[in-house]
Amino acid sequence: MLEGWVIVSASFAYIGLLFAIAYYADQRADAGRSVIANPWIYSLSLAVYATAWTFYGSVGRAASDGVGFLPIYIGPTLMIVLWWLVVRKMIRIAKLNRTTSLADFVAARYGRSALIGGLVTVIAVIGILPYISLQLKAISTSFQILLEYPQIVMPQKAGTVSVMQDTAFYVALFLAMFTIAFGTRQLDAAERHEGMVAAIAFESIVKLVAFLAVGVYVTFVMYEGPGDIFGRAAERPDLAALMAPFGEAAGGYASWVWLTVLSMMAIMFLPRQFQVAVIENVDEQHVKRAMWVFPLYMLAINLFVLPIAVGGLLHFPSGVDADTFVLTLPMARGNEALALLVFIGGLSAATGMVIVETIALSTMVCNDLVMPVVLRLRKFRVTAGDLSSLLLDIRRTAIVAILMMGYFYYLLAGEAYALVSIGLISFSAVAQFGPVIIGGLFWKGATRAGALAGLTAGFLVWTYTLLLPAFAKSGWLGFGLEFLDQGPFRIDLLRPTQLFGLAGLDQITHAMIWSFIANIGLYVGVSVLGRQSAAEHAQATMFVDVYKQTGERGVQWRGTASASSLQTLLGRFQGPARAAELFSAYARERGLKSVDELEGDSELVRHAELQLAGTIGTASARAMVATVAQEDPLGIDEVMTILDEASQVIAYSHRLEDQQRELEAATSELKAANERLKELDRMKDDFISTVTHELRTPLTSIRAFSEILHDNPDLDGAERQRFLGLVIKESERLTRLINQVLDLAKIESGHALWNTGELDLREVVVDAVNATSPLFRSKGVSIETAMPALVPSVVADRDRLTQVLLNLLSNAVKFCPAGTGRVEVRLEADGGGVRVDVRDNGPGISPEHQAMIFEKFRQVGDTLTQKPSGTGLGLSICRRIIGHFGGRLWVESAPGRGSVFSFVLPCPSAS
Repeated sequence: MLEGWVIVSASFAYIGLLFAIAYYADQRADAGRSVIANPWIYSLSLAVYATAWTFYGSVGRAASDGVGFLPIYIGPTLMIVLWWLVVRKMIRIAKLNRTTSLADFVAARYGRSALIGGLVTVIAVIGILPYISLQLKAISTSFQILLEYPQIVMPQKAGTVSVMQDTAFYVALFLAMFTIAFGTRQLDAAERHEGMVAAIAFESIVKLVAFLAVGVYVTFVMYEGPGDIFGRAAERPDLAALMAPFGEAAGGYASWVWLTVLSMMAIMFLPRQFQVAVIENVDEQHVKRAMWVFPLYMLAINLFVLPIAVGGLLHFPSGVDADTFVLTLPMARGNEALALLVFIGGLSAATGMVIVETIALSTMVCNDLVMPVVLRLRKFRVTAGDLSSLLLDIRRTAIVAILMMGYFYYLLAGEAYALVSIGLISFSAVAQFGPVIIGGLFWKGATRAGALAGLTAGFLVWTYTLLLPAFAKSGWLGFGLEFLDQGPFRIDLLRPTQLFGLAGLDQITHAMIWSFIANIGLYVGVSVLGRQSAAEHAQATMFVDVYKQTGERGVQWRGTASASSLQTLLGRFQGPARAAELFSAYARERGLKSVDELEGDSELVRHAELQLAGTIGTASARAMVATVAQEDPLGIDEVMTILDEASQVIAYSHRLEDQQRELEAATSELKAANERLKELDRMKDDFISTVTHELRTPLTSIRAFSEILHDNPDLDGAERQRFLGLVIKESERLTRLINQVLDLAKIESGHALWNTGELDLREVVVDAVNATSPLFRSKGVSIETAMPALVPSVVADRDRLTQVLLNLLSNAVKFCPAGTGRVEVRLEADGGGVRVDVRDNGPGISPEHQAMIFEKFRQVGDTLTQKPSGTGLGLSICRRIIGHFGGRLWVESAPGRGSVFSFVLPCPSAS
């Protein structure tokens, strides 16, 4: 029979077992044989993520949202894949700086800013209080339900009994004492709690075994397996709807995405997760094991969530809170042992979270909130008294205060929400740390002002869109629900749950969207627009490039301080005996016989600062060391490093500008080449059209006359001779056209044969004029030559030059008017060469066509109506021949004034 004394005795026995485990682990640590230096222990300690919220609340959420509870566990599983990239870096940095908490870590990144450390602490405490109240609610509720066994009676709502009669109040007090005993027995420079980690790892096993036990019992004993449970659920439309992902019950895509993101942030930045994953880590190689053990644990502890939720809904039609199904189902079947095991499992889940979370928060409150204020007081700053007791008292007081605040939150607001809703409010608060931490790890340009602006904005939006609505629903605000429905001052756009008109989203998704926009926007914007101080730059470089560090950072103190003053300073916070022990060890490492031989150089100052940082935080440690040592923050090497980095950035910027200009030039060249290709493509089409036309014309004539001769064998002899003459003439024309095409192809491909030799151009001119004289006579065009008696010789191919002159003369006679046409050929020495001009009195060529006529297949005039005879290859071939011998061919002309085609060939005697 589950009497009250049995439940209490079992609880105390379990707590006693935890103490024994913690004591054993601490003793092993003192003996130098750590039990937590094991990847399995590290992996299991991470399961502190699974709290009473998981143990009881997941089933409650599954009962209302179906598979919609999954994103809370999908997020951590996805995030842990990135741990080797992110968490390993955080561990390395934390060890290098002797970081003591999440707030200390963020403060160290942004120039050891005490203000940022304090802000992170305030956000963490306010954000985590609902989560702690959730644990108190879970323990109190499960205890009261079990106390009523065999009846299943839901406990009275919070606040219906006085504080002194409230079980949750005594649970909070007991947990406070338990946490003080676990976490604040002594000051540890490394803030490592080996006993606590060992106990947490054991608790992770207990709660997993308890949950699996009740899952197996419900699935296979109360029902006939998963098929039976889900088969029955399928027969009820209200339960069948719970199985559909992205349905009405499970939430939409936006809800799944944001819950996944939220839980990804939570597994990294919840203070307790940072404590066990980073601060308590012994070996960063343990992260590798955790990357697959932790997801496996998450899978195991969620395996029976849906069967228990559906089984509870089938078994209890109404009147039983779904958050209690894990406990009430075995109670309903009278399984006392299993019910007690479930209670112990839930107690384990809740106590584990409360212990680690309050230790982490109390360290943050002490080091980043209280000590910076205390150390500003002259009384504590200059006196040489022992402050170690004060530190412990501050932390113990903080633990009690945090748990009492958590209790009163539960008392006043706990009944307004289910377990999962309370947990999500806390997740949303710590998610605000994500941008400044992730950004600080990988972005050197992030500034202290940007981090302050981003954190403040994100926290204020979270307060307005989540915390104030929670208070309003709890009746804490005088204006009540009107504030939610109509917005402040009845401004509709300022409604906390539909800010700026953003509606249709669940409250968490809505709050996350706006808070992240404000947080990330200001963090990036202010950082980009602002400038870093030298200290910020040094810390940013150390964080981002931590893997380049050799184990100790560059010396940052240039001033001197006596070893005795540093030892005295350290003794004030860790006790004189502990300080003497640390300094003696330091002296032995350097081969000195005693502490008296130590010199107060920069390395000793740095060593003292690191020891202090492990006790009171990096910001306070820097402030205290500054009271006994003069700081010269940046040495010449560090200044040169900064200048070198700045120079590299500038050089990189210049390289980018050069590459941009080269890219623009290349783009212009490509555009020009593309246009040229288009033009060539068009010319190719013109060429095909021209050549086809030119080939078809003689072929048509040849075929027509051949058919006449074939079909009329009795044709008159004279007529037959005339037709044969035309056939021969057209054949010659066809041959000439083909030869020109082949000739051009040979010249362009470099396969043309050149018979080069010294020659007299006068002979070439005379030969060409004689060869074309019949043509001139037939058209009635006169031709004159003007040549000196003696001209220098040139080196060229006679036949090719003759080809050039024949082409120029035939073109001239072609365009001269019949009967009145006149052509003049002039030869003369010109500087270092010989020049030939062929002048005619034809129609002339317009300036825009003068360059075009030397291109292949280009002719002046409309190619459809006024196309002159020829292929358009002659001048192109001529220019290439002249160019081959180092000369130049051009035209000077004007419409109505005739044309002068000229070329110049160099003389070998001139060269």
